[in-house]
Amino acid sequence: MEVTTPIKDLKVQVNNRQILSIALPITLAIIIPQLNMLTNSIFLGNLSTEALGNAGITGVFYLIFAVAGNGLNNGLQSEFSRYAGGDNTGAFKTILAQSMRISLQLAAAGILITWFIAPFILKQVADPKAYPQEMQFLRIRIIGLPFLYLFQMGNAFLVASLNSKYLMIGAIAEASVNIVLDYILIFGHFGFPAMGFNGAAWASVIAEASGFLILLLVLYKTGLKKEYALLTTFKYDKATTKEIIRISTPLIVQYVISVTTWLVFFIFIEALHDQTAKAISNTMRNVFGLTGVFVWAFAGTCNVMVSNLMGQKREDKVLDAINRIMLWSFALCCCMCLLVNIFPGIFFGLFGQGKEFVAEGIPVIRMVSIGLLIMSIANIWLNGVTGTGKTKVNLVIEIIAITGYLIYTWIFMKVNYISLTIAWSNELIYWSIIFILSFTFLKSGKWKTKIVL
Repeated sequence: MEVTTPIKDLKVQVNNRQILSIALPITLAIIIPQLNMLTNSIFLGNLSTEALGNAGITGVFYLIFAVAGNGLNNGLQSEFSRYAGGDNTGAFKTILAQSMRISLQLAAAGILITWFIAPFILKQVADPKAYPQEMQFLRIRIIGLPFLYLFQMGNAFLVASLNSKYLMIGAIAEASVNIVLDYILIFGHFGFPAMGFNGAAWASVIAEASGFLILLLVLYKTGLKKEYALLTTFKYDKATTKEIIRISTPLIVQYVISVTTWLVFFIFIEALHDQTAKAISNTMRNVFGLTGVFVWAFAGTCNVMVSNLMGQKREDKVLDAINRIMLWSFALCCCMCLLVNIFPGIFFGLFGQGKEFVAEGIPVIRMVSIGLLIMSIANIWLNGVTGTGKTKVNLVIEIIAITGYLIYTWIFMKVNYISLTIAWSNELIYWSIIFILSFTFLKSGKWKTKIVL
C-alpha cells in the first residue's frame, strides 16, 4: 500500500470526551434508520395484523444480507483505524476503492440468491397463505442492497477518520425519503396507487439509493474526497483486497450465522400459525433496533478505538478503553429500556392493534429488555475482540453462542413450547455466552501481537 505523510493526527485518546465524540454521531446515524423501520411497522400494522406479521420474516431475511455488509463494514473500520493509528492515512483511498468492489460483488450474490434460491427455501417453511406476498416483497426489497453496501462502506471511512459527525446527514435523508414514500406508496396518496406491503419495499429501495447519493455529496462538499484522494482510482489492488477479505470474512460469516438463526426463530413462530405472536415478534425486532442504538454505536466505537490503539502500539490502554465504553453502553441502554418498560402500552399502541395484542406483548418486552441489558455489555467486549484483528476468534465465539441459542430455542419452541415470553428468553442465553467468551479471551492477553503496518 502507498505510504504518505499523514494529513492530520487521527490517533485516539482514551477518555470520555473522545469516546462520546465518536459514539454520539454514530448513535444519531443509527437511531434514524431504526425510527425508519419502526415507522414501516407502524404503517403496516395500521394496514393489517397480517402485514405486520409478514414484515417479521421478510425483514429478518433481508437483515441477513444487510448484516453481511455490516460485517464487511466492521472489518473495514478496523482496517481504516489501524492505519489511522499508524499515521498512514494515504492508504485510505485504496482501502475504500477495494472495499466498494468487494461490496458490489457481495450485493450481486445476495440479489441472485434472493431471486433464484430463496423461493425454494421459503416455500418449505413459510405460511402458504403468506408466502406469495412475502416472496414478492423480498424480490423488490433486495434491489436496494448495492446502495446499502456502498453507503456502509462510506460510513466506515467517516467513522475511522473521526468524521462521524457527518453520518447523520445521509441517515436523515434516507429516513425522510422512506417515511414519506411509505405514506404515499403503502396507502396510495397524491395520485399513486395503493401498493400495500410492496409499497414499503419500494420505499426502502428508493430511500437506500438516496442515502448513498447524499453520502457522495457529503464527501465532495466537505472536502474529504479531495483531502484523502478518495474515488480517484478503482484499479484492482491484490494485497489490499486480500487483507480486507482476511479481516472481514469471519465477521461476515459471524453476522450471517447470527441473523440466520434469528430467521430460524421467526420460522418457528410462523409455524405456530398465530398472527398475534408473529406481529408481537416483529415489534420485538423494532425494540432491539430502537433500544439497542446506543449499544451498536458504542460497539462500533470500541472497534474503532481498539484498532486505533493497536495501530499506535498502545496495547496497554485497550482494556481501559473497553471498560469505559462498556459503562457508557450499559448506562444509556438502561435509560432506553426504562422508557419502553414504563410506557409499554403507548409503544404497542403505535401499531394500531387491540388490547389483547398489548397484554400479550408486555411480558415479552420485559424479557427482551433483560436480554438488551446483557447485550449492552457483551457486544462491547465482542467488538473489542474485533478491534484486535482476531476476527477468527469472533467467529468461534459466535458459533458456540449460536449453538447454545439454537438448542435452547428448539427446546422451548418445538419440544416444550410454554409461551412467547419464554421463547424470547433465548436472547439471554446467547448474549451471556458471547460475554463470557469475549471477556475471557481479552483478559487472557492472547490478542497482544506485534502489528506491522
